[in-house]
Amino acid sequence: MTNELSFISTDNLEHDSYTRSQTRERTLNAAIIQANISESFEEYLEIFDAFYADDIEASSETGEEPVRGKARVRSLLFNFLVPLHVMAEIGGLLISIRQTAIPGDAAGETHSAWTLELVGVSGRSCTLSWCTLRKWNGSRVVYEHHYDHQQSGGPLTSDDLSLNAVTSAAGFRRPS
Repeated sequence: MTNELSFISTDNLEHDSYTRSQTRERTLNAAIIQANISESFEEYLEIFDAFYADDIEASSETGEEPVRGKARVRSLLFNFLVPLHVMAEIGGLLISIRQTAIPGDAAGETHSAWTLELVGVSGRSCTLSWCTLRKWNGSRVVYEHHYDHQQSGGPLTSDDLSLNAVTSAAGFRRPS
């Protein structure tokens, strides 16, 4: 009786679509986590441009029609990021984002859970969480769906931001 060992070359794993999409997902998510919204919103747009296909389709469980095309999705992302950047840079809002991978077994498809925490200068916070399904075609995301949206803590108000210096500089007074 012969006892032979066989090995699988790791070179072939990178060519496997499941492994490739999981690797790209980890790279994309790490880039999102490492970017700093208080310094710049443009970095997030660069990440979007690098990882998303021109024919991206984005949807949500809200029931609204999916948004198709890189320009339209980028515009929505811009409209979300700019106010966050301004509130962080000028208003003192602390913003942190965390991600957890959700195991899956479909090639070219990934899931992750996200938590966005917003903490005002008042100490009040609002935490948003959701899950994301992404479908990959090679190195690009071609479909992204957000689901299981949750919020804890109420919405933050102007009292939760440090806007006194901004309103004084502009010649406006905040009501007492």
